[in-house]
Amino acid sequence: MKLLIIASFPSSLSSFRGPLIDAVARMGVEVHAAGPEIDSVPGLRDELVRKNVEAHEIPMQRAGMNPLRDVQTLYSLYRVMRRERPDIVLVYTIKPVIYGTLAAWLAGVPRRIAMIEGLGFVFTPNGDTPSISRRLLRLGVRSLYKLALSKAHRAIFLNPDDRAEFVDQGLLPRIKSYLLGGIGVDLAKWKPMPFLKQPVTFMLIARLLREKGVLEFVEAARIVKRRHPETRFVLLGDVDPNPGSLPRQLADAWVNEGVLEWPGHVPVIPWLAQSSVYVLPSYREGVPMSTQEAMAMGRAIITTDVPGCRETVVEGVNGFLVPVRDAQALAASMAKFINDPELIGRMGRESRRLAEERFDVHKVNRRLIELMLNYQGDSQGIGR
Repeated sequence: MKLLIIASFPSSLSSFRGPLIDAVARMGVEVHAAGPEIDSVPGLRDELVRKNVEAHEIPMQRAGMNPLRDVQTLYSLYRVMRRERPDIVLVYTIKPVIYGTLAAWLAGVPRRIAMIEGLGFVFTPNGDTPSISRRLLRLGVRSLYKLALSKAHRAIFLNPDDRAEFVDQGLLPRIKSYLLGGIGVDLAKWKPMPFLKQPVTFMLIARLLREKGVLEFVEAARIVKRRHPETRFVLLGDVDPNPGSLPRQLADAWVNEGVLEWPGHVPVIPWLAQSSVYVLPSYREGVPMSTQEAMAMGRAIITTDVPGCRETVVEGVNGFLVPVRDAQALAASMAKFINDPELIGRMGRESRRLAEERFDVHKVNRRLIELMLNYQGDSQGIGR
């Protein structure tokens, strides 16, 4: 049996899909991977070779809609599939889901599995009135989703809100939809580590996107520092070509202001080890990987009460949920940890327990493999 995995972020083939690749390879499945700019990620092709994965670099513009480039992506994927003849295609993120699924249908791939890992910039409200161009973009993407998912055998969602939205909008029939939960983390790699007691350090790991709640994180840091100037705030992540990206100059200004540290794109584990509490004020997620990793390392969580994010917090047990786009509420939750540091350790231990219960990548992958390999047709009923 041959599996082709298609990604828009080439590094995710290792960081997000590595354990899945290892699991299916142990079952004797031949694995191929396709994505843009694979050779631009240092060491990625060598790592895929070590995993016996054959990598195919294809042209794909991750952000924006350029019809000519998107047709080129569709055709390139079709050619790979006609040449390699995979039995299963697994696609995730918007463009692979749309063009990978359509290419797989055109190429006659027997099993076409789409993963909706989040709704992305197009569907995520940012608090402003949507512009005409954004409304048109949303309409176009919605139409393409509907077309592509009509050719998929199964659509897998990470949270129930995204699943309900796609079904309610008529983008796919409920009988094709399945709920997976978070994609999981390797609990042996993301081990519990002592939290930083002094100074209390709040950390956000995110690309510099408005929709990740970066602006609210910065404003909450300003509020907290007025009363607790010793408190530390760290933002990990780089700029992004996404339309919602914030400029590098703005992040530099925050550093110069003294409100936070911004090391950019750096290895996560050594920096997360320097944190006390993990914060993700995102406007919407699938189920955020960064929060799952922070939970596995035993960090208390503050996040927003929105789809995807709320899947990672049991209120008052391993952290706090706050209203979206509310820097005052975010700062108030931060103050709880500063005023009662005992909460940091207690809630951090609960985060690890919940990560073991909900986000063990090996448990998640067994479910995903079952959904990919045990396809018997849509008549099997609604996925649960």
